[in-house]
Amino acid sequence: MAGGSGSDRPAWWDWELVVTSHAESRMEERGFSEVELRSMIERAVRVEPGRGRGRWVVRTRHAGRPWTVVVEPDTELRIVAVVTAYPG
Repeated sequence: MAGGSGSDRPAWWDWELVVTSHAESRMEERGFSEVELRSMIERAVRVEPGRGRGRWVVRTRHAGRPWTVVVEPDTELRIVAVVTAYPG
């Protein structure tokens, strides 16, 4: 996977994952659990810089469809905050 496996992974890839309150509300609205979210990230097809500064886009699949997960690594705390996730 480009940007997400082996030596291509970003430096923050294995940091602790934190789900923001915004992402939690989207999980409920869009019908997926935190376990499914973590699984989506583990099965990433591609990881690329996002539009916002410091944000990254994780391209993955869930329930047989493409999904996008937006994350924001915090280099000081060494955590990765999940901002949102949506189909497409």
